[in-house]
Amino acid sequence: MDKQAKLLSSKLLQKHRLVEVVLNRSVLAWEEAEEGRKRSNSGAAHSHTVQVCEIVAVRKTEDEDDAQKTRKSRKEADQLHPYAFTVSYVRRTRQHQWRCADVTFHCPSQELCEQWIRVTNEQLSLLTDRPKSLLVYINPYGGKRRGKRIYEQKVAPVFRRAGISADVIVTERANHARDHLKTEANLDKYDGVVCVGGDGMFSEILHGLASRTQTDHGVDQNQPDAELVPCSLRIGIIPAGSTDCICFATVGTNDPVTSALHIIVGDSQPMDVCSVHHNDSFLRFSVSLLGYGFYGDLLTDSERKRWLGPARYDLSGVKTFLSHNYYEGTVSFLPAEDNLGSPRDKLQCRSGCRICQHKPSSNDQHGEMSDEKEKSAKGCSSGWTTIHGKFIAINAASMSCACPRSPKGLSPSAHLADGTTDLILVRKCSRLDFFKHLLRHTNKDDQFDHSFVEVHRVRKFRFQPRHHELLSLEDLSEPVQKKAFSPICSAQTTCSYSAAHSSWTCDGEILPHAAIQVSVQCQLIRLFARGIEEQQQQQFVFEDPCTLWPLEQSTN
Repeated sequence: MDKQAKLLSSKLLQKHRLVEVVLNRSVLAWEEAEEGRKRSNSGAAHSHTVQVCEIVAVRKTEDEDDAQKTRKSRKEADQLHPYAFTVSYVRRTRQHQWRCADVTFHCPSQELCEQWIRVTNEQLSLLTDRPKSLLVYINPYGGKRRGKRIYEQKVAPVFRRAGISADVIVTERANHARDHLKTEANLDKYDGVVCVGGDGMFSEILHGLASRTQTDHGVDQNQPDAELVPCSLRIGIIPAGSTDCICFATVGTNDPVTSALHIIVGDSQPMDVCSVHHNDSFLRFSVSLLGYGFYGDLLTDSERKRWLGPARYDLSGVKTFLSHNYYEGTVSFLPAEDNLGSPRDKLQCRSGCRICQHKPSSNDQHGEMSDEKEKSAKGCSSGWTTIHGKFIAINAASMSCACPRSPKGLSPSAHLADGTTDLILVRKCSRLDFFKHLLRHTNKDDQFDHSFVEVHRVRKFRFQPRHHELLSLEDLSEPVQKKAFSPICSAQTTCSYSAAHSSWTCDGEILPHAAIQVSVQCQLIRLFARGIEEQQQQQFVFEDPCTLWPLEQSTN
């Protein structure tokens, strides 16, 4: 790659050392000047680089920002460089966390100082993906009720430094943000929508924004085969909830400052969204987990214990595991046979993921949809696979669902934006076997390597629970099972078998119907994120998301 032309190059003072500072179209770099190294008898120069697209702001350094100089040599040096400007930029720390760091350069003349500020800001103005105006919703009740404080103390100051204006709405009730987005918000004046809260708050924003988009384009989202219109506004997530699964899966950490910086630099991560229907009625959108059986029972039970806070999930998890319920039904799915990846290929979705970039074109999707409609009209189910059985859990993971407790997630190789979801079927098995399966969510072993577990990468699927009917001889020969959600019995043999249905949990919400049909809407939304960066990407060298280039090698 050809070296880029230098926009500016000057010898400036930084921490009382003379440094050579160079700015080109994509990189700001500085290293100790040769005469400075000779004076200090230092060895090789230490170079520092900042990608222009990761500069937060450039401003003139105020006099009061400078620390008092105590040494005469420092004072004399500063007198030769009395003007200064400060560059705020993204600095990576441990475990994918970002921080806003500052570096101050002292200039010998006011004209040179102003030139550096002007030219650098001109380069920042060329980054058109950066938001200038945001609509922010804060959930004051989610998690530990820290949302408002997190925004005011950690996020708002960074937004102000970057010159971003924000209209803030503190929600007053459930679905306040969803309803406001659907009907009242003037979205034309914003470059993005930000939610401060947990996964539930994000779900509100998703539903409000996606529904508003379909309404504005005249799309009936109650039709299961409708081709939904992607949302034009990006969504930012400032984590402040009990669970922040979506933030963790798209950024790699649940840290408010890191998320704020991803918003500032204008990152853009496309995401698939599952539309869930019952007959011809739209139920909900899902971006992370659809779970029937174990996870549906767990969430249903935990909702009765909200007063316990996050601890309710642990208690309900133990209770649901000991109940060991199973449910009978029929699963039909359309495999993603043309997809590059598979659920067990151990290829994790990371920043710049080639599998997500190889998504089907809109023409291919439209053609596939037309073919399916034609086959349905003829009563043909070609391409679909049907499985009938007894299941402890049926899960559809549209992302890895990784979180601090499960670093790999429910489906480690699931992808954010490839137009598929991973359908995981856990058939009826012993309690010990199911425990082994759950345990593998917390370690590096293959959680699908069990005879009672199967996983399929699909574009659509349907589930029909067994209708309540008379018990067959086979059912009578099965070990007795408790009624769903019933208290744990002291003597299990006294419990009676029931064909009761479980419930679906959809991103933390309980669906009112067990019979559902699900379609993956490829890249329906975009987040202010870039996916989890690989370790080598942490060293400031990337492939995309803001047209980054390798650092020029020093000739010294």
